[in-house]
Amino acid sequence: MIFTKGLAKQLASKDIRVNAVAPGPFWTPLQVRGRLPPDKLEEFAAHTPMQRPGQPAELAAVYVLLAPDEASYVTRQVYDAP
Repeated sequence: MIFTKGLAKQLASKDIRVNAVAPGPFWTPLQVRGRLPPDKLEEFAAHTPMQRPGQPAELAAVYVLLAPDEASYVTRQVYDAP
């Protein structure tokens, strides 16, 4: 978070926005292909507020929010998911 905010402050004069997405535990091919042992897959992300891992599509709206020119004033933000 500090890195994002500091970098955004340094680059704002160059019209460069800096934001971060910190997704937490999300399902990716890495979990299925060996990052987690099979017996741990059931409890993956059970400690999060939603008590389940997120799906990549559930973050899409954050990236869509940040992409267009209409978000040109959005900088120094960290979008956190459980």
